[in-house]
Amino acid sequence: MNIYLETGRLLLRRLTLDDADHILDLDSDPEVVRFTGGGVTSREEVTESLFPPVFAWYEKYDSFGYWAAIEKSSNRFIGWFHFRPDQQAADIEDIELGYRLRQDAWGNGYATEGSRALVEKGFGELGVKRVYAHALIENFASIHVMEKSGLRYVKHFTETRIDPPGEAVQYALEIRDYVPPVDAG
Repeated sequence: MNIYLETGRLLLRRLTLDDADHILDLDSDPEVVRFTGGGVTSREEVTESLFPPVFAWYEKYDSFGYWAAIEKSSNRFIGWFHFRPDQQAADIEDIELGYRLRQDAWGNGYATEGSRALVEKGFGELGVKRVYAHALIENFASIHVMEKSGLRYVKHFTETRIDPPGEAVQYALEIRDYVPPVDAG
C-alpha cells in the first residue's frame, strides 16, 4: 500500500490513479468544496489536470506532497492531506499543511489526527522549520483543526487562489515553539 504515515485510526499513502473516482466523489460534494473555490468536475479533469502536478510532488520529494487518507477500521478512502513546500519556494523548511475530507468523516477528529501526525513527522524526522495552513475566515471547522494541531494565528489576508477571492487567515507553528507529544507507552 506504500504507507507514508500511520496514526491510531488512519493510514496516509500516496495518491494513485486508482483514487480518481474517490477524488471525483469527494469534490462532487458542494459542502466539501464550499470553502475552496471548487474542485474537479470530471474523471478526465482528475487524471489529466489534477494528478500530474500531484504526482510531480512524488518525483521531486520523497516525503512531501499529497496523501490519501484511509480509515483503518473500514479501509475506506475518506479524503486527502497535503504536506508540501510552497510551490514557489526553493527549500523544504516552510511547509504548507492542508486537508479535504468526505462530509461523512467530519466531526470524528480525523483532520486533527492526520494534521498532528504530519506536523510531528515534519518536525521530528524531515527537518521542517515551520508548518503553516490557511482557511477562509468563515471556515470555523478548519480553523479549529489548525488550533488543535498546535498552529497559532499569524495573519489575515485575501486568498486569491480561489474564485472568487475571499478573506482568510493563516496559522503556523515554528519548530522553536513545537512541543512533541508525550509518549504514553
